[in-house]
Amino acid sequence: MIKSMTGYGAGSAKKGHYEIKAEIKSLNSKFADITVRIPGQYSSLELILRKQLTEALVRGKISLNIEIESTATNAESVVDESLLRQYFSRYKNLVRELGVDNSDIFSLALHSPGVLNIAEGDFDNELADTIKKAVNEAINLCDSFRTQEGADLGNKLINYVDTIKALLDKIDPFEKNRIKKLKEKLSKGLANISSTIEIDNNRLEQELIFYIEKLDLSEEKVRLNNHLLYFKEVANNEEANGKKLGFIAQEIGREINTIGSKANDADIQRKVVEMKEELEKIKEQVLNLV
Repeated sequence: MIKSMTGYGAGSAKKGHYEIKAEIKSLNSKFADITVRIPGQYSSLELILRKQLTEALVRGKISLNIEIESTATNAESVVDESLLRQYFSRYKNLVRELGVDNSDIFSLALHSPGVLNIAEGDFDNELADTIKKAVNEAINLCDSFRTQEGADLGNKLINYVDTIKALLDKIDPFEKNRIKKLKEKLSKGLANISSTIEIDNNRLEQELIFYIEKLDLSEEKVRLNNHLLYFKEVANNEEANGKKLGFIAQEIGREINTIGSKANDADIQRKVVEMKEELEKIKEQVLNLV
């Protein structure tokens, strides 16, 4: 099953007077590039959450943001007064510079990151499990988003592959004419020099056969067709992944390039250019896949 690396998911969970919100955003990346933003007092969970993300989402530029809000009274919370003053002072200066209403400055500073913290001793295994539960919900939604995006990308990829196959089939009539034109060209050239140079007809015939076989496109067409079929097979497989499809796309490109270099015919080379255009679309989209 094809999955996109682009995804989004948000999850939440509650324990006592704490509400945990987890938000995941995922973009393209060659590897698992994970960023976890979590309040400092819960930093011991970061490695566990990273493993949770890697196992579920495999790869991509993945950012996880966790917010923990408390509905507890002041006695149940710990306020970082120094940090609160810094936020308040900074916001106050900005309000003065911008000339806007300052009625919400204290509330904004109070709820800024790291100001309101969980009371020491409240951070137990149950709260850790609640955080992981919220993250797991966000992961599932992000994965569903990726699956939906992947289905759309998969349809595009199959269309591109089918277009290359159709262009490949259009080469056949041009190829027959190409061999005919090539023989006529060689015959004219030989006619011009046969009166002045003695030619070994047996050796000439062998060389002509070798030359024509060298320009034959049959093997490349068969291999290209096989690669196209294999690409579709892998794309429809449950364990489809972008890296494998990227490798197959490279093989497709190799055969298309060989056909172009051996074509020696303007009509065939036009079709080769069109196939390359479709292949570039494939390569671009494959980079978006997990």
